Amino acid sequence: MVSKQILSTIRFVAGTKPVFHLSEIIPYLEESLSVEDLFKGISPELERLGLAAQKKGGDYEISRYSPQTAYVLNPEETARLTQFFEQRALPGLLQTSIEQYIAKKVGKDLTDPVLIERLRRAIVSQKDDYWKPQHKRVLRYVKGYSVLGYLAYHLPVYFMQTEYLLALLAREGRLKKSMTILDVGTGPGVVPLAIADFYSRLDTAKADIYSLERSEEHIEAFLTLRENCVPRGGKVSIKSPVKADIRSLDMEALPPKIDLAIFSNVLNELPDATMEIQTGIVARIAERLAPDGFILIVEPADEENATRMRSLTVALHAKGLFIASPCSFIWGTPCTAPRCWSFKAEPAIKMTRLMETLARCEESFRFVNTDIKYSYAILSKDPKTKEHCRLPAESKFIRFSKLTHHVEKRVNAAGVKMSGELGSARNHVYKICDGTAKTPVYAVLPSYHITPENDAITKAPYGSLLEMKGVIVRYNKTHNAYNLLVSRNTIISGRNPDTP
Repeated sequence: MVSKQILSTIRFVAGTKPVFHLSEIIPYLEESLSVEDLFKGISPELERLGLAAQKKGGDYEISRYSPQTAYVLNPEETARLTQFFEQRALPGLLQTSIEQYIAKKVGKDLTDPVLIERLRRAIVSQKDDYWKPQHKRVLRYVKGYSVLGYLAYHLPVYFMQTEYLLALLAREGRLKKSMTILDVGTGPGVVPLAIADFYSRLDTAKADIYSLERSEEHIEAFLTLRENCVPRGGKVSIKSPVKADIRSLDMEALPPKIDLAIFSNVLNELPDATMEIQTGIVARIAERLAPDGFILIVEPADEENATRMRSLTVALHAKGLFIASPCSFIWGTPCTAPRCWSFKAEPAIKMTRLMETLARCEESFRFVNTDIKYSYAILSKDPKTKEHCRLPAESKFIRFSKLTHHVEKRVNAAGVKMSGELGSARNHVYKICDGTAKTPVYAVLPSYHITPENDAITKAPYGSLLEMKGVIVRYNKTHNAYNLLVSRNTIISGRNPDTP
C-alpha cells in the first residue's frame, strides 16, 4: 500500500501544476523508489485523486483528469453509417486480404479442392466442439487450419457485430473524440479492424487501439490484415498485439488509462474458466479504466452463453462495476439475472466470396454463417444508469416480483424488451425485465391479437421500455416462468432506449 506521505506529495504537486512527471516528486519522498515502483503504488489511487497517467519514455506524465465530451454523430456521418449497414457486406478490401492470407499461408490457390475441403473440416470440427457441454469444450483457434477456418467462417459475423455495437456506443454518447481502446483476446484482430473501418466514416474521431492475444498464429494473421487494411498515420492507430494469457496477465502490459475495454466472444471460450475466474479477469482490467470509461462484454446468443454472461454482470456488480446497458433498472433495484436469456438480433449479412465457395457442396448450410445475434453488456464505474428509463415509485404498474399474486388477472406492467423474437409468426414472444423478477417473464402476443394499439412490442428496439396496459398474467409451470398475455384489448407504448 502506498504511504500517506507519497499521496500527500502527489496531491500537493498536482494542486500547483496541471501537468508534471512522476520523477519530479521522487526527490521529495522519504523512501527511495524507482519511477516504475512509484507508479505501481499510486496507480490504484489516481482515479480517486482525479489524476491520469500516461507513459512517456521511462517516465510517467501525470495530469488532472478532465472527462471528454461525447462524440456526437453529425448528419453526414449518420448517413455514411446507414449506407454501410444497408449493404450488409464485409468490406471488399478485407475479403481480399483474408483470401490472400489463406492462399499464401498454405501455398495453394483458393480454387484448390484440397484447401477448400480442409477449411470445411476445420469449420465442422470447431462447430462440433462448440456445442459440447462447456466443461468439455476446447475451442482453441490457435494454429493451422483452425485459424484459417476462423477467418473464413467466424470473422465476417464478428466483424459486422462489432460495427453494430460501435454504432450503439455512438448513439448512447459513449464514444469520445479521442479514445484509448483495449481489445482483450483479439484473435486475428477482428475488433481492431472493425473499429478502424467504423472510424473511417467519422470526420474527426480518433482512437489508439491496444490488444492482447496468446496465439502466435492469430498475431501473424492480425499483423498481415492490419498492414493490408488499415492506413498508417490515419485516425486509428492499431498497436501490435501484446502476446499474453489474460488469465495470468501482467498489468504492465496494459495502457495506463483505458476509455473502452472490449471482451468480444472470449470469456466463454477460456478453458476451465469458472465464473470467479472470469469475474477476476474483467475486474483486474477495470482497474485501468478511466473514470468515465466503459467495458463492453459480448457473447453468443445461445441460451447457455447468454444466461451465463448475465450472471457474470451480476458478479461484476458485486465487484464495484455498474451495468449501463442494455439493462434498465426501472425501479432502481438490484437484479439477480434469473435464467436471463437475453440477446439482440441484427439483419443477416451477405455471404463473403470465400463463404460462397465453401458452401458449394451437398451440406452447404454447415458453412454459411450470416446471422447476427449476440448478448452484450456495457459496464462502468459510474453508478448512474438510464435515468430516463426509471419509473417513479408511485407509478401504477405492477412490479414483476409481485406477479405471483396476480395470476389470471389483467394488470398494467412495465418492463424493458430484452430479447429478439423468441417465438414465431404465429405467437410472438419476447423476454421482458423490470429488474425485480426472481423468475423469468415473457410477453406473448398471438398474431390474431395484433392491433395498432399493441403492435409497439414487435417494433420496439431491443432495450426499449414498454408500458403495457391490460395484459393477463399467466404462470407457465413447464418452464417456471410468467407470461404476460397481450390481447387485442392491450395498449402498449414503447420508449426508444437511445433517446431520453
